[in-house]
Amino acid sequence: MKKRISSLDIGTNTALLLIADLEPESGSVMPVFHKQTIVRLGKHVDADKRIDSAAIQRLVDCMVEYRQLSDEHGSEAIFAVGTSALRDAKNRDEVIESVARAAGITVECISGHEEAELTFCGAVAGMNDLTERFTVIDIGGGSTEISMGSFDAVEERLSLDIGSVRLTERFFSTLPPSEEEFEAAKMYITMLFTSKIIPFFAGRERVYGVAGTLTTIAQVAQELQHFDALKVHNYALQYNDVHTFLERLKSSTLEEIRALGIPDGRADVITMGTLILNQFMRLLGVGEIRVSIQGLRFGIAQKELLRLRGNM
Repeated sequence: MKKRISSLDIGTNTALLLIADLEPESGSVMPVFHKQTIVRLGKHVDADKRIDSAAIQRLVDCMVEYRQLSDEHGSEAIFAVGTSALRDAKNRDEVIESVARAAGITVECISGHEEAELTFCGAVAGMNDLTERFTVIDIGGGSTEISMGSFDAVEERLSLDIGSVRLTERFFSTLPPSEEEFEAAKMYITMLFTSKIIPFFAGRERVYGVAGTLTTIAQVAQELQHFDALKVHNYALQYNDVHTFLERLKSSTLEEIRALGIPDGRADVITMGTLILNQFMRLLGVGEIRVSIQGLRFGIAQKELLRLRGNM
């Protein structure tokens, strides 16, 4: 018997909602409704280690809306997880209690390794052309998760505190950044990747990428003025396109970036997100990355589906 659930991914920059029907007999997750809201929960968290009151209120308002949408769609359960910003915040308990009190939603703060593993499962859910071994990268606002393995098992997982919001706040004072700021960020990202990504050379023949940076670049590469899930999902993004886009972004003002069709809340951090992706692909020697519009929230749904199948 199918079960309808809501799966919530509360990230550093965005809060994502997936309402889906879980069908244990066929082993499938059938999406019913999606929504994305930019809440910028991680604003200044890298420096202050606290989520400020304005960000808490933005999250609470979003969660109240997601509770209402879940109720309207007949969700039987809500599974919500918080990632990098919540992990870093000294006042995470206050944030979790505020959401529970206002929206009746229990948020679980998961580790970077848990995030990597769930994202790995979610990114390729429903894909039918998987290779024996593949890698998944998730460039978030506060952290980047990389995982490698087969459909049956994750072999390697890594979580690094490099994200588009975190590093934009840390390195860039203006847009476009100065040459010195850009090079300092590039050196920092390169240093972290170089010391950590060697195990992932074994899975570089097929790489999938999830989250806003990847989907935005795929949108721009296809010259789409508006996001089109069917055209973005499983799009083969080439390194040359990423590098060309980065060269354009590094000299672009915020207004020029918005003019490309990149929305507020994403436009001010896309330069850094693209730099992270560029360095990952360059250092690992990845010429092409498949973009997935799925990710952590699909992994959460898959986890509940496996639990249901185990109880059959």
